[in-house]
This record gives sequence, C-alpha cells and structure tokens, in this order.
Amino acid sequence: MAIPLEDNVGDIIGKAQRGLRISDSELAEKSGVSREKINDVRSGKIDNEAIERIAPVLKLNAKALVDLAKGEWKPDKLENFDGLAQFTTDYSGMAVNSYLVWDPTTKDAAAFDSGADCAEMLRLATKQNLSIKLILLTHAHSDHVADLPRLREETGAQVFAPARESVPGAEQIEEGKRFRLGKIDIDTRLTSGHSPGGMTYVATGLARPIAIVGDSLFAGSMGGGNVSYDDAVRNNLDKILTLPDETIICPGHGPITSVGEEKTHNAFFAGRV
Repeated sequence: MAIPLEDNVGDIIGKAQRGLRISDSELAEKSGVSREKINDVRSGKIDNEAIERIAPVLKLNAKALVDLAKGEWKPDKLENFDGLAQFTTDYSGMAVNSYLVWDPTTKDAAAFDSGADCAEMLRLATKQNLSIKLILLTHAHSDHVADLPRLREETGAQVFAPARESVPGAEQIEEGKRFRLGKIDIDTRLTSGHSPGGMTYVATGLARPIAIVGDSLFAGSMGGGNVSYDDAVRNNLDKILTLPDETIICPGHGPITSVGEEKTHNAFFAGRV
C-alpha cells in the first residue's frame, strides 16, 4: 500500500503561519481573503483563487499548493532499488519511518532510526543476511527512537546521535562526521530547526545518492520549525535541496521522494532553488 503524504494544504498553511507568526487576521488583511475562506481552505476546500492569494503572504509556492489541494501530485514510487528499505510503524496512531541502507556486496548495513517497532527491519536483515553495523539517529524525538533499546540489543551495533540531542548510550556526533560501510560513504549534515540537532545523513556509493532527513523535510512539505522555523527552511534549502536532483530523500514521515521532485513540487521551496 502506498504511503500517503504526511501533510495536506491545511497543515502546510498552518506550519507557515506559525513559523512566520502570521495570525489569521493578519493573513486575511494581507491576502485579501476572508478569514472564513482561509478556514475553508485549511479544512480542505479547493479554492484556487484563495490559495493563490494566501501563498505569497506565507512565502509558499502557489502552484505547488494548488496542485497539492487538487491531488495532482505525489512523488514517483521508488521501485526495486537495491540497498535501501523503508519501514513504517505505528506510534500512538502516527506513522513513522525508519530505514536500512546496505552494501549489496559486503552485506554491511546501517539502520537509520528505529521507529516504533524494529521487528520488520530485523526480519529483513535476517532474510537478506545483512549485518547491521551502525545505528544512526536523525533526532531524538520519541517516535523515532522508541524501539532503539531492542534494535541495539539485537544487532550489537554502535549508536550515534546528534551532539545537540542526548540519547542514552549513543555516541554524540557533530556535522561533518563520516562513516564508511563497504563501498558506501555516509556524510552528516546538520539540518536543525525542527529539533535542536536534527541530522541528515547523505549516503553515496549505490545507484543513486540517498539522504535520510528525519523530520527536516517531507514529500511536499517539511517538519514544523519547533525550534527555529528560519533555520529549518534555510537548512533544507542549503543542505538538502542543493544535492543532485536524483538524490533519494527518505523522510521520517510520509513517502520517499527526491530532490528533483521537491524542488518542483514542495510548496515551501519550489521556485527558490
């Protein structure tokens, strides 16, 4: 079953409003759209004219937002990519992703987050005869590390976490830390904003580059700027969307996407890269 997009138009407008500190009344005044129509759009009513007026006030791309409202875009499905697997588990009613990346020749693997339940990840590792050498955490929010103790115990792998987010038993790392896994190189980029030390891991050496981004970026959206909206936007622009267009983006929620797709279809960033 295809994984649905994490955010709808209402979610995106709400994140932008909160991040920019624009109230409903201010948005209505600046856009010329009534508060009633703003609420209608946020609740899912398709109103192209209203969306096109609201978007620039919130520094959003109007076309991308309209396309999303009309259901005219979803990222291309990644088919039969050797060396990458996505796992989606339920955490208190919320779907959260974790990932395995491995060298198909050496079978050495890295796990990225644990999600709510690492059982399927462990089953695939056994089936594929993979040896999980590293556990790399994108950030320390509970839904992403809920089953970390089991994953660490079952694999014996060393755990690494962003230096700004303490995780018991994990070695803290700074931006620029590099790992080697068979023929795969893994670089680290600080993409804070959603969380204090959110880390993006960029893996090269497979058929396409892979960026495991945690909650920094979603297909068609981004994580809320809980710590700093400005940092979240800037880091996504500077450290993720500057990667090659073919780079596979593996988000903490929602479907897998790519840099090229997000540069065109993500309302926060389309037309800005």
